Amino acid sequence: MNADSGQLALPPFPPDYRASGILLHVASLPSPYGIGDVGPAALAWVDRLREAGQGWWQALPLGPTGYGNSPYQALSSFAGNELLISPDGLIEDGLLQASDCGVSSSAASRIDYGAVIPYKRRMLETAWSNFRAAKNRQLQAAYEQFCDAHRHWLEDYALFRALKARYNAYYLEWPIELIRRVPAALARARQELASRIDQVRFAQFLLFRQAERLKEYARARDLRLIGDLPFFVSPDSSDVWANPELFLLDEQHRPRFVAGVPPRLFQRQGAALGQSGL
Repeated sequence: MNADSGQLALPPFPPDYRASGILLHVASLPSPYGIGDVGPAALAWVDRLREAGQGWWQALPLGPTGYGNSPYQALSSFAGNELLISPDGLIEDGLLQASDCGVSSSAASRIDYGAVIPYKRRMLETAWSNFRAAKNRQLQAAYEQFCDAHRHWLEDYALFRALKARYNAYYLEWPIELIRRVPAALARARQELASRIDQVRFAQFLLFRQAERLKEYARARDLRLIGDLPFFVSPDSSDVWANPELFLLDEQHRPRFVAGVPPRLFQRQGAALGQSGL
């Protein structure tokens, strides 16, 4: 609605505007690293869409995936999936050497998350070590600016992921003082997991930095991008853990209601999708 006139706001297109586009998840782009990313293959995809006369690219949700590696069960509504970071982009930024990357999989038709996750984790750990050792002032300033600008979600998310790595479980299975976010327990965890927390922040910085390059590339070629989000927030996410008062939870912090899809031929019991509301 238009706050001044009360009239319906019109879309920013002329009445005779017509355009078409394609839906494709970034992870589905070809890559020698086992999973598509926001690097050269994404830029080439933008060029291909323009050559085909397309005006839009819609991606599925790009959040960090949880159980089953589903983009609809993200560990955060704000963070991105660090698996989509481009090794080629890290080489370009001087954070990796080509020899650090190797090749995860050159011809696989499916993503082998069991191989891709540890591969990307090792690569990002190397990039973090090189970042700290190089002391690139320009990159350091950009990183600090990113952390400050996104502090409202990044701090909780980084701690959540560090705790996830430690306990490897649904957050409701963590020690009770962490579930209830007792300040002393959180402070102790931040101190003990400081290195891991820094790496989580850094991975988000890298992904957002590369994604911005992709967006600028698409804008320069008059290609519009359509983002995507799950309908519901995952119960096992930094959002719910950090802000339980915003969700319909019972005394044990479990969802009071869960929405989902009805039974289908390939899923006879249906499927739960997550929180039912805010």
